Amino acid sequence: MASKKTVLAPAYLVVGSDELKSRQAVTRLKGHLDAGLAAFNLDERAAKADMVPADIVASLNTLPVGNGFRLVLVENAERLPKAASEAIVAYLRDPNPACVLCLVASSLAKSTRLYKAVKSAGERTIVDCTPKKRWELAPTVGRMAARYGMRMGEEAARELVSRVGESTTLLDTQVKTLAALCRETGAITLSDVEAHVARTAEVKPWDFLDAVSARDGRKALVLYTMMRKPSQVALLSLLTGRLRELICARALDERGEGSLLPSALGKQGWQVKRHLVWARGFAAGELERGLVLCARCDRSLKSASEPDLAFVRLVVQLCGYA
Repeated sequence: MASKKTVLAPAYLVVGSDELKSRQAVTRLKGHLDAGLAAFNLDERAAKADMVPADIVASLNTLPVGNGFRLVLVENAERLPKAASEAIVAYLRDPNPACVLCLVASSLAKSTRLYKAVKSAGERTIVDCTPKKRWELAPTVGRMAARYGMRMGEEAARELVSRVGESTTLLDTQVKTLAALCRETGAITLSDVEAHVARTAEVKPWDFLDAVSARDGRKALVLYTMMRKPSQVALLSLLTGRLRELICARALDERGEGSLLPSALGKQGWQVKRHLVWARGFAAGELERGLVLCARCDRSLKSASEPDLAFVRLVVQLCGYA
């Protein structure tokens, strides 16, 4: 988006479900308004089925008070009725040079006339707020901590994402709280996250697999007990697959070819980022023995009346406690 020294475009589309990024984009645009005249030059409204096209166009064509510009902000733009959307498209063919339109939408197809009209309104008029993938969030959380003057390592950031979920708004709120609690040390550690952040996000199987791979039995069992009606058979299948991946990782590592692991497993680099480290945590023969234990557990699950007990026993064994 433009800086205070540049000319703003007639319209912007802030699109995507990353709430924090979307809010920051809107805040930056509002920052260009004359603070003393914002009450007169800011029109905020939410798109609704009964929105009158003439009303939105009239607002867009209204001249600002003072020497600044007028900002018309429309939230939930994906819900604009067809008539209102077409009225905005027509308006953008000859927009009011003293007004900026900002449409905020969680999604809007690039093929729509409205998207194309905003994109044609100038350079960088589409502000992409597509949420990051879960595995991409740890660096983002680290940068959040830095904005609050704190350091936060990748391990602590990953644990926070695991506990809170993928909402950047909730993550930012938790980082801000942790920053206040840990101000004296200047760093937010894994222990801080575990001590002060309750788990509100549903446990993902991948978090459980990672804990077993790291041979962190306590964490693995805590995560397992927090799963909602877990399928031991499904989890066993995933565990067996992970052990095979670690066996491959160790074999490549021993040959000095660890960098070939992603292509060998047909995965992206981020998916196997810690496999080599995890594989080194098992002594010779332990991973292969783990596969034997998984096979025994499979037989137990098919015949035992207490599948929980059989599966927990397997987890304890894989983590080196038995």
